[in-house]
Amino acid sequence: MRRLGGEVDVVRSDAVDLHAVAHSPPDAIVISPGPSHPENAGCSIEAVRRLGRRIPLLGVCLGHQAIAAAYGGLVERADEPRHGRTSLVVHEGQGIFADVPTPFQACRYHSLVVRPDSLPAELIATAFSDDGVLMGLQHVEHPVFGLQFHPESILTRHGYRLLANFLRKAGLDPPHDPEELETAERIAEPAVPPPISRVVTF
Repeated sequence: MRRLGGEVDVVRSDAVDLHAVAHSPPDAIVISPGPSHPENAGCSIEAVRRLGRRIPLLGVCLGHQAIAAAYGGLVERADEPRHGRTSLVVHEGQGIFADVPTPFQACRYHSLVVRPDSLPAELIATAFSDDGVLMGLQHVEHPVFGLQFHPESILTRHGYRLLANFLRKAGLDPPHDPEELETAERIAEPAVPPPISRVVTF
């Protein structure tokens, strides 16, 4: 968000005064990734319930799950944990996926998932991985969006575009071009080492 030109304050989810946030609201809120279950993620679920109607909100990974849980969706253990692994993500260009190619590569770090068949009427699925896991959701009325994958990861393509799209949904105009940031990051990537044919551990 900072690289796109945003002014960012980082606070712990267990140290947030939601009354103070509501009294002096920011332009947007991002509920970030983290460990454990959204029920254990400080005030994240309550923040969605209390602030999601008033303040544009993006949930990433655990934050995505917190959005689903806040509206009554079910979060359960994944069939297979995905930590630092990439998948292809398919979408239909809705919401913050506008102008993002489909499919695109995204990096995942999670062992919990949102059950898509548990989404309430207020939420719609916007993206899935190539193995059928819900990767994106949004509120049907308010600017509330969830991403199960990590748009900030260097292994995710078009992450800056997704974040810039969210900022625009929040009524903001990021001064830095997401495509230029993406290109600069790709140029800075280290060369991929040759595959290892044999690994020995002790």
